[in-house]
Amino acid sequence: MRYLALLLLVVLCFACKKKDPPKPPESTKLVFPQNNSECTTGTDTGPTTSMVEFRWREALNTDTYELRVTNLNTNTTQTVSTSSLSAKLPLQKGALYTWLVNTKNASVLQVTPSQTWRFYNAGFESSYAPFPAEIITPELGKSVFKDINNEVNLSWSGSDLDNDIEAYELYLSTERPPTALIATITSGSTNRKVTVEGDTVHYWKVITIDSEGNISDSGIFDFRVR
Repeated sequence: MRYLALLLLVVLCFACKKKDPPKPPESTKLVFPQNNSECTTGTDTGPTTSMVEFRWREALNTDTYELRVTNLNTNTTQTVSTSSLSAKLPLQKGALYTWLVNTKNASVLQVTPSQTWRFYNAGFESSYAPFPAEIITPELGKSVFKDINNEVNLSWSGSDLDNDIEAYELYLSTERPPTALIATITSGSTNRKVTVEGDTVHYWKVITIDSEGNISDSGIFDFRVR
């Protein structure tokens, strides 16, 4: 009798044990097209388009992968949802694209994005515009402290398929969009100390210029000075 009671207690303990909550999907690792590259493997689908295959790594706790590809020339986005680790999309030749993959599973609401990569789809261009500068610090929306000289350091990175970046134009102001050209900086430098106002939101962007006169715009970023 005592043995049966003990067995029943053990069964009840296991029955009452709470299940672990479902785990959110992990981020996937992008594979191809590579970041800051020219994709030359597309299959012609017409005079202005080619079919490009995107590939990524398997991510844990993931049911579905959502591929998002944005044409930065037209600001249009194509999406594909799949359970596999690749997908194909028709893309405009010679256009600049960004792409990422969101991971999802049916048990949680959380969607986990991958990194965002950029590439040119091969076309007939002999010279490409630089990739838009990638802002490093301050990050978008972050708060920073000024130094004793009322300055903060702005930094970014630049990339160009033709390796002919000549200069960066740095714009900064307390109004959006920033219209004040603070400095024109040679391609050998990708940071600048700037004078700022305390307890104020500042807006900034970087224009990249190459030797052919091609330009690209980083887009507008902001930070608050404490």
